[in-house]
Amino acid sequence: MLSTPLTAPGRLPDAVRLRAHGPGDIGWIISRHGALYAREYGWDLRFEALVARIAADFIDRFDATREACWIAERTGTDGVPERLGCVVLVQARDDATGAIDPGVAQLRLLLVEPAARGLGVGRRLVAECTRFARDAGQTSLRLWTQSNLVAARAIYQREGYRLVGTEPHHSFGHALVGEIWDMPLVPAAAVGPVDRSTGAPAPQATRRPDDR
Repeated sequence: MLSTPLTAPGRLPDAVRLRAHGPGDIGWIISRHGALYAREYGWDLRFEALVARIAADFIDRFDATREACWIAERTGTDGVPERLGCVVLVQARDDATGAIDPGVAQLRLLLVEPAARGLGVGRRLVAECTRFARDAGQTSLRLWTQSNLVAARAIYQREGYRLVGTEPHHSFGHALVGEIWDMPLVPAAAVGPVDRSTGAPAPQATRRPDDR
C-alpha cells in the first residue's frame, strides 16, 4: 500500500501523506526538478531533459511489483492538496544496454520543496524506498547523485548508503563530480517490525534473564 501517513510531532503543522503517483504528477516532477535545480545550482535545460527521460522510462517500463513513485503532500490552508516532494524507485538497469540488473533497485528523482525542508520529508521518502525494495525481495539499493548535493547526500548516508564510486564529468553547464552510492538490503524477516512513522526498525523490548 503506497498511501502512508507521515508526521513529525512538534514540527509539522499538518499531516503529510505519501501517495502513489497519478495523473499530472510526472509532469510536476519534471517541472519542479528543472525549476529548482536551475534556481539553486544554475543547471541548464539539459538536466530537465534528463529528468524527463528518466520519468518517461519509469512510466513505459513500470512494474508495480518492483517499482514505485511516492508523492509527499499535505492539505493546504485552502483545502487543496499541496505537493511537497517526490521520489521514484526503479529496477536498476545497465545504462548502455537497458538490461536488468537482477536484485538491484535504484532510487531516483528525490526532491523536497524548499518550504518543506527540515521537516523530515526527504528522510521519509528515502526510507519508504528502502522498505518497498526490501519487501519486493531486492538485495541492494543503488543511486547516482552529485557531490555538491550536500543535503541529499546526508539523507542517503543516514539511511545506510555508502559511497562506492566517483567520476568527474561536465553536465548541465557545470563541472560536477558524480557519485554512486550503494546499500545492501537485509531481508524483511530479519529486520522485524518497522515504525511506520519513521520507516526505521521499531524498538524491541529488552528481555531480562529472569523473563520466561
